Amino acid sequence: MPSSVIRFFRYAPDTRELKVTFVSGRLYVYEDVPPEVATAFRNVRSKGAFFNHEIRDRYSYRDITHADVG
Repeated sequence: MPSSVIRFFRYAPDTRELKVTFVSGRLYVYEDVPPEVATAFRNVRSKGAFFNHEIRDRYSYRDITHADVG
C-alpha cells in the first residue's frame, strides 16, 4: 500500500542500515536496525505509523539528503 509519508526505503542487512526517502524528498539513514524490524517495516500495511512507533526516535540516524550533491 502506498504511504503518504514514506516514498521509498531500502535495507542493507550487511550494514544494518535502513535508508528512508520521505515524500518531502528528505533522505535519512537509520543505523543498526535489526533485520526483523526491517522485515516488519516491509510487510506492514501502514508504513508511516510503523515508522513513527518503531523506528523514529529509536535508532541513530544521519540526514544524507544532500550528501551526493557536489
